[in-house]
Amino acid sequence: MTNTSTAELERYDLGVVRRFAIMTVVWGIVVMGVGLLIAAQLAWPALNFDLPWLSFGRLRPLHTNAVIFAFGGCALMGTAFYVVQRTCRTNLFAKGLAEFVFWGWQLVIVSAAITLPMGLTTSKEYAELEWPIDVLITIVWVAYGIVFFGTIGKRKVSHIYVANWFFGALIVGVAVLHLFNSLAIPVSAFKSYSIFSGSVDAMVQWWYGHNAVGFFLTAGFLGIMYYFVPKQAERPVYSYRLSVVHFWALIAIYVWAGPHHLHYTSLPDWAQNLGMVMSLVLLAPSWGGMINGIMTLSGAWDKLRTDPIIKFLIVALSFYGMSTFEGPMMAIKTVNALSHNTDWTIGHVHSGALGWVAMISIGALYHLIPILYGRRQGEMYSVQLINLHFWLSTLGTVIYIASMWVNGLLQGLMWRATNTDGTLTYSFAESVEASYPGYYVRFIGGAIFFAGMLIMAYNVYMTAKGHTRDEKAASANPLTPSVATLEEGTANA
Repeated sequence: MTNTSTAELERYDLGVVRRFAIMTVVWGIVVMGVGLLIAAQLAWPALNFDLPWLSFGRLRPLHTNAVIFAFGGCALMGTAFYVVQRTCRTNLFAKGLAEFVFWGWQLVIVSAAITLPMGLTTSKEYAELEWPIDVLITIVWVAYGIVFFGTIGKRKVSHIYVANWFFGALIVGVAVLHLFNSLAIPVSAFKSYSIFSGSVDAMVQWWYGHNAVGFFLTAGFLGIMYYFVPKQAERPVYSYRLSVVHFWALIAIYVWAGPHHLHYTSLPDWAQNLGMVMSLVLLAPSWGGMINGIMTLSGAWDKLRTDPIIKFLIVALSFYGMSTFEGPMMAIKTVNALSHNTDWTIGHVHSGALGWVAMISIGALYHLIPILYGRRQGEMYSVQLINLHFWLSTLGTVIYIASMWVNGLLQGLMWRATNTDGTLTYSFAESVEASYPGYYVRFIGGAIFFAGMLIMAYNVYMTAKGHTRDEKAASANPLTPSVATLEEGTANA
């Protein structure tokens, strides 16, 4: 196995990738710390300290926006800029514009971190940022698209590897979603009102909200999966044909599923039913992608015993499969009648956010960091710490989502329980009181996951500084394959 030469590294623009990778770790700690605080506030309400900018209602949208756009956004932009260069055999188009994308995106994140705790919000889920920040997002996102598609345009190979199709869908899809859902009339420097109203506003919002999950948190991270799983496993994609079918089926079906967020509302029944049916159909391409990723390990299953990065990537795919089964099931109207507005939804979201998005990102970062800092292959500061991080992440995620599943079923059943005379058996306050054990358990799960992120930050810092703790183990059993090993195999599979 050959090591990455300095000359080979210098062919590509890795500086902006390195900065995005580091900020992914930094923002991951910040946003998961905020999440841990608001989880603690549900168990111990006094932790808002009677300060409005620390209240749950203001920190919760900060947490969700920052997990998606700060942690997830930096991971996606960094990996997209890395993957498109490697698979297209060329450096970035408009390197200066790529630097603008990095700094512009950090400005978006900081602006959100300032305005949301101040209560400046549109109140639209995952789109709470006010109009000046929306304008900045649009400018940065267009620049991101120019760099990405410009790099594809000057590629040195004719083939466009499938990961780039998913990254491209992310860029185009999110651009359309953001532009239409953010259409608003400004009335002051930090206040605007949507041009839509009533049921139409709700429909447009959840067309955006669900497809933000579809294109940002699914398509983009599937791009990461289709590059880093084959690279780390040193195997070609199990079925390149299936990956293409997976792409087109996912893109065609996902856009129709948004109405399942609006069951039993004033939205027309036909729209609700359409959202339910298309959500059920969505199971097929989702599981096709999961199976394709996991089966890429065919002939290399032994790596699961020795390579903790592979563990991150494969367990992430397992959570992806679980959450993409659970989502269509919860879209069935009779199931939704039990689950809606309960903690079951919180558990479902976090099985995707922690189990899929975070773990696939962490696996990709552990693959990238030694490359970005010119280290010998697999030479993170400590492989043992990667292993510890894996088990903390897995345990924390399972504890978190299991506690929310139990709470959700408990709440749904208590809310619909009636006496023989038709009156409610339990008050809402009683259901809140019954939920407290689950909130304590959720905090424990979140704290375990957060501890893993702190370990990752330490490991990355020591690697970047040039320290090596397990040098002998890394040399004997390198975790990261040669950078040059698999582009040909994956691109022509």
